[in-house]
Amino acid sequence: MKKIFRSINIFLKLLGESFAMANDSVKGDKFRAFLSLLGVTIGIFSIVAVFTAIEALEKNVRNMFSALGTDVVYIDKISWDAFADGEGFKWWEFRQRPNNTYEEFQFLQKNLVHADMLALSVYASTNVGYERNTIRNTGIQGVTYNWNKISYFEIGEGRYFTPAEAAENIPLVVIGQNVAEELFPAGISPVGSNIKIGGFTTRVIGVIKKKGESLFDPINYDDAVIIPLPFIRNFLDLRNTSPSIVVHKDPAADEEEYMAELRNAMRAVRRLKPIQKDNFALNKMSFLDDALTQLFSVISLAGWVIGGFSILIGAFGVANIMFVSVKERTHIIGIEKAMGAKSAFVLAQFLFEAVLLAIVGGLIGILIVWGLTFFVTERYDFVMTMSVGNILRGVMISGLVGVVAGFIPSLQAARMNPVDAMNQH
Repeated sequence: MKKIFRSINIFLKLLGESFAMANDSVKGDKFRAFLSLLGVTIGIFSIVAVFTAIEALEKNVRNMFSALGTDVVYIDKISWDAFADGEGFKWWEFRQRPNNTYEEFQFLQKNLVHADMLALSVYASTNVGYERNTIRNTGIQGVTYNWNKISYFEIGEGRYFTPAEAAENIPLVVIGQNVAEELFPAGISPVGSNIKIGGFTTRVIGVIKKKGESLFDPINYDDAVIIPLPFIRNFLDLRNTSPSIVVHKDPAADEEEYMAELRNAMRAVRRLKPIQKDNFALNKMSFLDDALTQLFSVISLAGWVIGGFSILIGAFGVANIMFVSVKERTHIIGIEKAMGAKSAFVLAQFLFEAVLLAIVGGLIGILIVWGLTFFVTERYDFVMTMSVGNILRGVMISGLVGVVAGFIPSLQAARMNPVDAMNQH
């Protein structure tokens, strides 16, 4: 035990002396230290910034998909993973599939046991206006009652349709915040006002709470114009379009039983024989998890390549400065070794100088990224945070750069002959 404690004591003493001498060396030539810091700072900034941006992008994308509902199934013609099929995307087969119908929606409402909510939505395009203000060819959406619960949007002012209103051909409308601001002058409340939709007078009963723009959100509810499904028949023949049927699983239901029941119900309503293939697709947000994982794995690999080149430049900078430092202090190295300094001490002295430079430069780069995340989050509608993992990654890479870049110069100094070193000036 005494030998172990003695060895630890010697190591800590060597560590402290090496760190102190490295610190003095850095302070002695500030310009050289600045050049080393700059290279490592740029390298660590690049790699930490890239991975922080990738993590933020992935988090925002996954949150968006999660907000659309992990327990929600979208009944469509095309499977969302059709493009990933190894046999290729057979568009002609999907094109021949029948459209969803309102009758199928009603059948599912009556027969599904493991679903607690269903909704149907269909889109059309027409002019929307208030007095002299008109939004031309804007998208309008006819929906059934539960659409607001399944699509996860909130009413900021007014209210949503009642079940009776959503089931009748009643001229009522719920609009998005952007539509309200574009149609109505400041000081005029949209709720209770009448607007024209395709020539029909409709009363605004609600304004959707502003959500902000998203590159990945399939529906921008800030620009929404939502009316009861029967009312959209005034602008569109439902027989010539394919409404979206959305089914929400009962939280108490088993996932496999729920999916099996939904598939069997769709096959039953379409009168498919046992040997016939499904002519519909049951899509879930969870189906995209694998695709997202693969996508961000590729992006992360690209991030390592981009950051790797920046780190390489920083490492060359540290190595170059360390070679210069060894050459300048050759005479001092000779004196140290003549006085009994071990090669390990000299190696540790220069290696710690390289590591100190790299870590300080890395910490500066990390601080810059940290400030950048605050700026982006405050200035733009994009949540960006720096994770502990990214900080630790930056510090560890900085230390590794210092070890790798400083090892050869440090080894060169450790192997010097004291007599030859002292004779050099």
